[in-house]
Amino acid sequence: MRATMPARYRATGADPPWGDPRGYHGVGMEGYFWRITEPRLGVVVVVLVAVNRDAAGGTWGMLAMAAHPGGLVRDAMVDRVTVAPAGLGLRLHGDDGRSVLEADDERLRVDLGHDARLDVAFADPTPWPRRFVFGGIGPAQAIPGLSQYWHPYLLGARVRGGGVAGPRPLALDGATAYAEKNWGAGGHPPEWWWGQAHGFAERPDACVAFAGGRARLGPLALPRATSIVVALGGDVVRVVAPPVPLRVAVGADGWRLRARGARYRVDVEGHAGGTEPHLLPVPVPAERRRREGLSAMHLAGTLHVRLRRGRRLVFAGTSRLAGLERGLGPLSPAPGPREP
Repeated sequence: MRATMPARYRATGADPPWGDPRGYHGVGMEGYFWRITEPRLGVVVVVLVAVNRDAAGGTWGMLAMAAHPGGLVRDAMVDRVTVAPAGLGLRLHGDDGRSVLEADDERLRVDLGHDARLDVAFADPTPWPRRFVFGGIGPAQAIPGLSQYWHPYLLGARVRGGGVAGPRPLALDGATAYAEKNWGAGGHPPEWWWGQAHGFAERPDACVAFAGGRARLGPLALPRATSIVVALGGDVVRVVAPPVPLRVAVGADGWRLRARGARYRVDVEGHAGGTEPHLLPVPVPAERRRREGLSAMHLAGTLHVRLRRGRRLVFAGTSRLAGLERGLGPLSPAPGPREP
């Protein structure tokens, strides 16, 4: 059956105005990511999935789960993947046919063995606002063929359930969930920076997320791009560079972002706080394999944020359970000192 024009358009990675990026596009890599924060217990759990296409067009999946405290990282590669073309619907099965992940809008279940399991339900969601014509990266989301797209589709939800992380049981009733998606034809970019935080004592419904890196449009190298999202309940501010002037410095001193738009000024400063990063796997889609150690993610860093509208301070807060990541893609050299 011949693909429709909207389907061919989405197969480039792009989404139309008011589109839903959660559904499967069919590009080289589509990543799904969940982060659960429990400030009362100081617990953070992350789950990531990559649905990949190899050089022959075959589909395969990669799954990982990590938790703080304890340093747990467990991952698996699978051949059997089922993903919905619209909305959120995802299943991964191991070689023995056993389900290792099931996910939709209301539930997330992970089974990576006796010491890495998760079964949680989500309620009272704060979704991406419908009033925004485009998603996390603004109008660029409609451009076909970008090497990387990003969209934080769930800015908060109440969690019910739990699991196991290493020797520790996970009691997650009342925790807060966040979820996003990133995708692109070639997998991860050659360099990226990322952060997300709930757990602000000043305002429990606050959510901060940012993502940036080096992108391409076919053979054309594009300027470094970064998006910052600050949500205060259902009130969401999105700042995207370009076109908004936004300075980024990521290195040994931490993560520093400063945006100066026409309406809003956003300052974000993150530090690892002496915590060791979790080293997460990164897929190499075309080669049907993963690489270790290219994603260094701190699950419990410190993040300060200040949001101003004109001269008025809208929000200032600190989270000490922030996720902060520095990444080098599969074709990048080994990590070294750098200052984007």
